[in-house]
Amino acid sequence: MRLRFALLLSLLLLAPTLLYAQDDAAGPLPTPKAATARMTNDSVIKLAKAGLNDDLIVQTIQTQPTAFTTDADSLLALKTAGVSDRVIQAMINKGRIRLTGSDPVPAPIALSDVNEIGVYYKDKNGKWQSIDPEILHIKSGGWVKSTVTDGVIKQDENGHLNGRESKLLLSRPIDFLIYAPDGVDIAEYDLVRFRLQSNSREFRVKTGGVFHSISGDDQDRIAFTPHKVAPHAWQFTLGMDTPGAEYGILPPGTTSPANGGKIYTFAISE
Repeated sequence: MRLRFALLLSLLLLAPTLLYAQDDAAGPLPTPKAATARMTNDSVIKLAKAGLNDDLIVQTIQTQPTAFTTDADSLLALKTAGVSDRVIQAMINKGRIRLTGSDPVPAPIALSDVNEIGVYYKDKNGKWQSIDPEILHIKSGGWVKSTVTDGVIKQDENGHLNGRESKLLLSRPIDFLIYAPDGVDIAEYDLVRFRLQSNSREFRVKTGGVFHSISGDDQDRIAFTPHKVAPHAWQFTLGMDTPGAEYGILPPGTTSPANGGKIYTFAISE
């Protein structure tokens, strides 16, 4: 009886060791592979042909890793496949603001000076000051032959502001903050450089249906690299290499010929 009890006790003590040995022999459990799929032009075309609305496609583009090509031939292929201008613009913007691994990301900032949706700049005391918007008018800029389909004529549209100068003159470098409404991504904003006329400022809004994409004339839109610093808030800097000129930050939904909109304007001194 004692012998049986001793054997049973030995087996119970050895059981965990035997189980661990079996686990070691089988090797470590396989870890799930990290998702590496990226949205491509073909992915967007499939979504458009499946009947998904633009809002959903744009939101997917903004939240998923992407690998788009937006050269002239690719843009023509997207248009031919029925992808809307708004979706194409979101693809272009996503590529324009994509960050590299070496890009420095600033620490989150306190938004004590920011109390409403808009665009802000940091003054000499380190305080965020709001930029007053100006009224933006959309006017026809003549007729041009579309590069999308031979023989189809589309109309150029120009953003037009009264007066040659902004009321706000800033010195480089300048820190900016964009505080966006719910559901709006920074990719929907554009930084533009104005062309000065005798008594006004202008910039090209569309060429061939897409903002400066098909024509290759991109001098009115300026690339910038924003970093998210708080919910709905992005920060970027215009450095010493930014030319002295008149500029504007164009929020989304303001390029309709019917009602124009607003644009946040400033000038950079030479």
